[in-house]
Amino acid sequence: MEIINIHEAKTHLSRLVEQAAKGRAFIIAKAGKPMVKVVPLSEEEQGRDTKLGFMAGEISVPENFDTMGATEIESLFHKSEDS
Repeated sequence: MEIINIHEAKTHLSRLVEQAAKGRAFIIAKAGKPMVKVVPLSEEEQGRDTKLGFMAGEISVPENFDTMGATEIESLFHKSEDS
């Protein structure tokens, strides 16, 4: 497996990432000491994209959500005036 120093990796990051995505993993080293291994994502990992609405039907929001606890919250602001 190819070992690339961190300066070279920064300079050629785009090209290196493309190569890694195609299956050519590499190691980034700092001062000759291996630090990280860059490998392509598996098919399973690539398929994990968060989608809006993925919990549709599992959560319900009460009609009064935007006013819930308003009285209690308002009273917290006026406590110092009452003392």
